[in-house]
Amino acid sequence: MSLKLPATHIEPPPADEHEVQDESSSDEDDDQAWDDWVSDSLEKRPCKSLFEDKTFDSVQEALAYDETTHGFSLKDISSRLSLDLYRRIRLINWIRKEHPSPSEAVALTGSEEFFSSDEYLKPAIEDDPLLQIAPDDSSDSEDEAELEKQEAPKDITSATRRIAALQRKLQQAKQDLVYYRRFVSERLNLAGLADELKNLDVSPTTHAAVPLRDDDSHYFQSYAENDIHSVMIQDKVRTATYAKFILSNPDVFRDAVVMDVGCGTGILSLFAAKAGAKRVFAIDASDIAEKATQIVKDNDLDNIITVIRGKVEDIKLPEGYDHVDIIVSEWMGYALLYESMLDSVLNARDRFLKPDSGVMAPSQCKMMFALCEASELFKERIGFWSDIYGFDLSAMGKDVYDEAIVDVVGSETVMSEPVVVKDLYLGNITAKQLDFSSPFTLVSTAERKTKIHAFVLYFDTFFTHTGEPIPEDTDVYIARDGDPILAEVWPVGGRPHQPRRMSTGEPLKGKGRPKVTSFSTGPASVPTHWKQTVFFLREPIMAGEGTVVEGIFKLRKSNDNSRELDVEIHYRVQDPEAPSTSNEVTVQCYKVR
Repeated sequence: MSLKLPATHIEPPPADEHEVQDESSSDEDDDQAWDDWVSDSLEKRPCKSLFEDKTFDSVQEALAYDETTHGFSLKDISSRLSLDLYRRIRLINWIRKEHPSPSEAVALTGSEEFFSSDEYLKPAIEDDPLLQIAPDDSSDSEDEAELEKQEAPKDITSATRRIAALQRKLQQAKQDLVYYRRFVSERLNLAGLADELKNLDVSPTTHAAVPLRDDDSHYFQSYAENDIHSVMIQDKVRTATYAKFILSNPDVFRDAVVMDVGCGTGILSLFAAKAGAKRVFAIDASDIAEKATQIVKDNDLDNIITVIRGKVEDIKLPEGYDHVDIIVSEWMGYALLYESMLDSVLNARDRFLKPDSGVMAPSQCKMMFALCEASELFKERIGFWSDIYGFDLSAMGKDVYDEAIVDVVGSETVMSEPVVVKDLYLGNITAKQLDFSSPFTLVSTAERKTKIHAFVLYFDTFFTHTGEPIPEDTDVYIARDGDPILAEVWPVGGRPHQPRRMSTGEPLKGKGRPKVTSFSTGPASVPTHWKQTVFFLREPIMAGEGTVVEGIFKLRKSNDNSRELDVEIHYRVQDPEAPSTSNEVTVQCYKVR
């Protein structure tokens, strides 16, 4: 997501008003001149009308045209609906994307769904100047003027006005914090920030604190926040595929004992109960376990689902239960292994899963690796800094080469067939095998000489009804826009489970080709919340059709934080048109965090 927001500035209260005024007058003049120049430069950029395919020389001309020609005043409607910065951005992008009539836009009430949808935070027009101009904030109003006064209010009227103004500012700050949390949860995984934000609120709990390693504290506390679960559940590729596997395999789940590792809200446990499981143990070490308990009760499934608060490495099952038939978990992170939750799932497998007939869901994941042109992402993350109002800020982009970038790249930017750098069969893989080195050979499919800016990594996930490995010729299911599976999850949860298909007690395994359910997080699929993991190259590769890039992909848990990943990519390029070119090996190191 590329989103430019006007800068905000918060001044600390001066210790001495007269001293600050004397010493800062020249600085304030300089700052004002700079801010005015930046504001003027934005307002004078070409700007497109909101309702017509007409471009004007400045923002003000475009807004004036829409007001006089179409009767739509962005300023007036923003004021009438009390739109904050984010809702105003959504309004602009909604008009540009959905093309309503001016009368429809004027008639908005502020309660429309798009005002709360992150879809409309994505710019409809790249570098839209309307999104970069701060709305008029009535800073010269009586309330603001009263708020700026340093002396104490002299009467009840001015005191009441100041309190009201402060309350509005506090409410706005809280709203901005909610949006900021959401952005960080999507782009930075909320780890760390959520911990700091949580420290701002002190609330009683009925649970004793769970002792945590330093590496665990941010991790579990981040999953106590609502936003991160909202993002995951609204990922329909993810949620619908789990629902499809669970609810379309009654022969697997009926009368089964199921463990849901890292249950979160308990959505997978609810699916398992609806599919006919006789007992479900939902495990989570985060505060979200409290809400999951209430959710189970609200859905009248507390006679089937038991929520257990704690790390799966430490918990014990209720008396009479030593093993489970199925372990279901959504453990995958960015670059598949970020967060290291798979270690806990494998621990649960070794402690609780029936050794001969138990099913892991998912049963297998493949880590895919390919060449990626990534020019647009390069411009956004690195090239962008080379010219900022005529200044070279490219030093800001240099650290990007040391960090893996989590973002969506288009399928058209992939410049080779992907290769598997790690095949994880959950039936027998061990935690030690999650640190690995894998050779790779990528052959460019570019039809003409193309600058390759990055490698791209994603993963494919597979479920088999028997838990056994997928056949080698199995293709992953690619979800497309309009795919029925993306709409299927919501009604399917209310269907009664189907009767048992098997007529005998014979085991499921060894009965021919397994039934496979799968999804991909790759560029060809509808984007998931995992997006793709991009590794930018310090020196781009010039590749044509047939150019070979071969090397070694290395991944291991970080020494600094076991939930983060260290990646090394060693590679060399062989150009078929210049076979005598140097075989020099390039090495780049990255953090996934």
